[in-house]
Amino acid sequence: MFPFTPMKRLSFHTAGESHGRGLTALLEGIPAGLALDLERDVDPELKRRQGGYGRGRRMQIESDRADLLSGVRLGETLGSPISMVIWNRDWENWTVAMSHAPPDEDVNPKALRPHYLPRPGHADLVGAFKYDRRDVRDILERASARETAARVACGAVAKRLLAEFDIRIGSHVVSIGSVEAPEVGLPDDLNAVADANPVRCLDDDSATRIMAEIDAAKERGDTLGGVFEVVATGLPVGLGSYVSWDTKLDGRLAGAVMSIQAVKGVEIGLGFTGAVRPGSNVHDPLVRAEEKPRTGGIGRSSNRAGGLEGGVTTGEPLSVRGAMKPISTLMKPLPSVDLRDGSVGNAATERSDVCAVPAAAVVGEAMVALVLADALLEKFGGDSVGETRRNFDAYIAYLHDRGFGER
Repeated sequence: MFPFTPMKRLSFHTAGESHGRGLTALLEGIPAGLALDLERDVDPELKRRQGGYGRGRRMQIESDRADLLSGVRLGETLGSPISMVIWNRDWENWTVAMSHAPPDEDVNPKALRPHYLPRPGHADLVGAFKYDRRDVRDILERASARETAARVACGAVAKRLLAEFDIRIGSHVVSIGSVEAPEVGLPDDLNAVADANPVRCLDDDSATRIMAEIDAAKERGDTLGGVFEVVATGLPVGLGSYVSWDTKLDGRLAGAVMSIQAVKGVEIGLGFTGAVRPGSNVHDPLVRAEEKPRTGGIGRSSNRAGGLEGGVTTGEPLSVRGAMKPISTLMKPLPSVDLRDGSVGNAATERSDVCAVPAAAVVGEAMVALVLADALLEKFGGDSVGETRRNFDAYIAYLHDRGFGER
């Protein structure tokens, strides 16, 4: 008998290489009856991922849009898997190097664009050992952050589902390099404000200093990392669970954000800052809030927990931060070792960005949206959006009517 492992309510897979024909996204678990238009709901998210000060020439070549292959009919989801393809326009320049067929005997080896000097900080070397490769082209093509375009396509559909329940997700850049923006009140339409800024920063003075740092890093042949924050509003109390380690929503969110290429740290709410404060300056006092049914009529006078307690949403805004290391492709490369003969040389260079933190924030939105949509369907179920809506509305009514008397 084959072992049976229960699937999540929502799951996705991506396939494709950075310079291959395209990227494929497969999303399963979206209920039937969700109005979905890729030009309206998905393509703008793909365009947002391509933006940001410090991006490389690849973003000038590609103009990402998704082609729908399955799962939608007459403008509504069917409840079956949704598959999409994002074609790589640059593929026409890589048909020899990325051919699926064995190379011709007379092909110029340089036309295959091999790399034998792995980049420190990249998956090149560990992937070469793991999969028994010497040409790290076999590794870097899949390990590339180009793959995140397919994640953003899946996340855009998850966002569309969450919007049906008035749950919104946005992001902004907190810091890049040595510049950390001061804390400001988040605008109601976070993305509208952040997207208007070249580095998706809410503070104009900080943005100016960040762009100067990016310019200086580019001049040095260097790269910069930073921190982004994803914020979700409109969540009801009660998504996730405390009863098992793998159902805790904070763990699921941390894993999703940490899976983004180059992300090396995740915080929820105060995160590491809370570790050095006394409890009286960490925990959020409870207050009556009858006007907020999604919190059960009890709110918090602060939100240092970041919208999660015990792995469960509180109904307050959910805040997740990701720390992205500098990109490992340097125009002034670090030392490396040639995998052919063990000689020492400089690491390989690939066309790359100086800084991709603004784009990583958009990818972070997608990953958070996928986790939250899964948690929403986990709690409320439903094979159709209408059924999910009825279950959701009944729960919100229960929260509103619960009161404080004996039950």
